[in-house]
Amino acid sequence: MGDEGDTAAAVRVHRDGAVLRLTVDRPGRRNSLTPDMVQSLITALTAAASDDSLRAIHLRGAGEHFCTGVDWVSGNAGEGKPRTGSVQRRVPHTAHRVIELLHTVQLPVVATVHGWAAGMGCNLALAADFTVAAPGATFWEPFLDRGFSPDSGATWLLPRLTGLARARRMLLLGEKIDGATAADWGLIHEVAADPDTAAEALLARLAAAPTVAFGLAKQALAQNLHATLPQAMTNELFALELACRTRDFKEGLAAFRDRRAPEFEGR
Repeated sequence: MGDEGDTAAAVRVHRDGAVLRLTVDRPGRRNSLTPDMVQSLITALTAAASDDSLRAIHLRGAGEHFCTGVDWVSGNAGEGKPRTGSVQRRVPHTAHRVIELLHTVQLPVVATVHGWAAGMGCNLALAADFTVAAPGATFWEPFLDRGFSPDSGATWLLPRLTGLARARRMLLLGEKIDGATAADWGLIHEVAADPDTAAEALLARLAAAPTVAFGLAKQALAQNLHATLPQAMTNELFALELACRTRDFKEGLAAFRDRRAPEFEGR
């Protein structure tokens, strides 16, 4: 598009102790995502998934907004028309891969939302384990308003988080909701007057948690959305077998015995 926001478009990746901080940094375009930025998210999340020294991931936007989704305007500004099937072929390895990684990475993911969280940006916030939003934040699924059907997990995430009737309001009617409503509907963890401070407190708590057990519990929650009760309990047993072999399990028992707070190492 040629504006100043494009020249500096990036996802900033910063290691802060055991916390990986990912900042969507394109404030001149309300942090809309270019293809390179989507690929940066995929690269960072893929690496984080196998980094045993990490304990939590923080996702935020630079400036006044969280993320307004994929920049379809600049992404389709070229001369040639994509061949039929181009979207169906490419998107599973781009936008959809980011949502999948956020949902499956066995680390706690905290998102901090100011301003707009729209389209894929909204779904990034919904795919995080814990999203803390400002009261004036706006969550919006504008797909039908733009003439195309939803993507990036919207039709899976919304009905599971808030129910089918409210999902229809957001996806089919394009209803915008603020941070307080998102929290009331169960879409996000909480709304806070100072979401940055609230998110930091949550990150500190999660970074001190038993990371392996957290990851196994997160995986079981995702798997058991589709399971019968016996299947869910079998999944829990396999996770428990692994959790009981960690150093953090032993520390948890020792702390309980000694009547002290546990000091988990994430191992």
